[in-house]
Amino acid sequence: MTEGITSTAAEGSDTLTRLEQEGEIAADYLEGLLDIADLDGDIDMDVEADRAAVSIISESARELQKLVGREGEVLEALQELTRLAVHRETGDRSRLMLDIAGFRAKKRTELAELGAKAADEVKSTGEPVKLDPMTPFERKVVHDAVAAAGLRSESEGEEPQRFVVVLPA
Repeated sequence: MTEGITSTAAEGSDTLTRLEQEGEIAADYLEGLLDIADLDGDIDMDVEADRAAVSIISESARELQKLVGREGEVLEALQELTRLAVHRETGDRSRLMLDIAGFRAKKRTELAELGAKAADEVKSTGEPVKLDPMTPFERKVVHDAVAAAGLRSESEGEEPQRFVVVLPA
């Protein structure tokens, strides 16, 4: 039995090491990007929910808004480019999450509130609630908030018009 526990601990350690390596590769890539764009920013790395998480922060968040873009469009593109840079170095597909100037953190809070509000509406009316189309990241946050409220939800539709439906218990 001890062998199984040791093996599981080693796998967890290997995963953590791999995710930390992804974060370091991403940080190097993003530092180069900041230098090219002549933007100031500090890079913070972490591991959250079995994925590397990298954030670019600055005292002048307004300057970093260029890297967020309208509704996070530039941020999404930079995240994909950063994932490709990690893939090029490691050969493995990355699920890395990138945040710039706290945009995703703020969005996560707003979406969690939206999910909780939709769950409350479903509880009071007993009718399903359809939400507006969202990105996969946004849908995941809403699904988690709905589950935390004790209800279930499903994604319906085709990208980019895929949306969440909150269902009665």
